[in-house]
Amino acid sequence: MTTTQAKMVNTSVKNGVMTLELSFDPGNCYTHEMMKQIDSAVLEARFNNDVQAIVIRGAGDKFFCAGADINMLKQADPTFKYYFCLHANETLNRLEHTPKIVIAALNGHTVGGGLEIAMAADIRIARKNERAKVGLPEVNLGVLPGTGGTQRLARLVNKSKAIELMVTAETFGFEKAMDLGIINDVWDEPDTDAFMARIQKYAEQFCPPNGASKAVGRIKRSVQSGADLPFESALAVERELQQLLFQGEDAKEGITAYIEKRKGVFTGK
Repeated sequence: MTTTQAKMVNTSVKNGVMTLELSFDPGNCYTHEMMKQIDSAVLEARFNNDVQAIVIRGAGDKFFCAGADINMLKQADPTFKYYFCLHANETLNRLEHTPKIVIAALNGHTVGGGLEIAMAADIRIARKNERAKVGLPEVNLGVLPGTGGTQRLARLVNKSKAIELMVTAETFGFEKAMDLGIINDVWDEPDTDAFMARIQKYAEQFCPPNGASKAVGRIKRSVQSGADLPFESALAVERELQQLLFQGEDAKEGITAYIEKRKGVFTGK
């Protein structure tokens, strides 16, 4: 007997941009099944040569993601919870290290594991919403942010501030999140449709023919792989990635276009 799992991650591709929409009631919370679907979508994006950028959003206009499904955690035994966290770590690491730019479009509340997903993206942009909250309040449940939250938040803000935000369970608005360096920008758009249309246009700048997507991906790869290495080792990673780019068509086109004083037309090769 085959059991069909509900679709919790809806994917679509347009002009080189794959959008992953998290969809689960309540709050676009994630279960183990959703995390498996995110993992599958990330792998699909990796191997799809027509995908040059990835956007992650939540369904609707109230939540990006409210974190892990508490009802699922309440019913699960400690062994399941451990492997659930391990798989979530592996999935978000895969997202973080995929050499294609990832943009988290924060269209509502982004708390707990939802913020942990967003922090695994390369760029986080929010739609202005005075009611939406950001934060890692897991301490209120007697646990810690266990999907990379303690590590990624400490790398986005200083260690002391990260500890304070987590142990006080503070939740705050998008503007403060931007001031802290947790998100990159807040856009004032009239509704979610307008916000996502602008996100799509923003993401397309990194895709051919507008942008040298291979270079964008290798810049990401250099930063993500090199940030925690000794400086000389990180420079070696940078040099190797640069050499790969020099051998590609986009580098030749970019240099030629610069000399000819025109805009480059890139192919992602």
